[in-house]
Amino acid sequence: MRCFVAVWPTPEVADELAKLPRPAMEGLRWSQPGQWHVTLRFFGELAERELEVATQALRRVAAGLAGPLTAQGGPWARFLGPGLVVWPVEGLALAARATERATARLGQAPPARKFLGHLTLARARTGVDLRRAPQLLAPLAMTWPVTSLTLVQSQLHPEGARYRVVDSFPLARDLSQRPSS
Repeated sequence: MRCFVAVWPTPEVADELAKLPRPAMEGLRWSQPGQWHVTLRFFGELAERELEVATQALRRVAAGLAGPLTAQGGPWARFLGPGLVVWPVEGLALAARATERATARLGQAPPARKFLGHLTLARARTGVDLRRAPQLLAPLAMTWPVTSLTLVQSQLHPEGARYRVVDSFPLARDLSQRPSS
């Protein structure tokens, strides 16, 4: 089963993302609201036993992260290489590192690069360089609370990936923020 760990934007953030201009361009496919997420860790194919191990590891990771975390999107969409339009998202590096450490032996090895949080807005067919179309970029700056990590199954289809939530893991509550009595 093809899987990844993700954080989802709140409905309010998704509503604002849906309002961004989506100009048509040959070879460009805009992602749909149900596809909008920030990937913390991509596994690729996981066997059933690996899925169980990932679930246990993610439960421990979430319990060790004081939440809510604050995801900070924007301030502008940008290009990620020639083929992606993304909305950069900061504030999730700690969660991504903890997830990678806890699941390093599962699925594909984590990339040997710094975590770059982003939500994919559009992608191009192979050979199309979107960087020549700055009209694809739009401003949007928003923050939202992240209260859980999600293990997601991804099924590839010609019109884009379809996702199914396998499990969700609530972050530990940050009790230091509670008012004293």
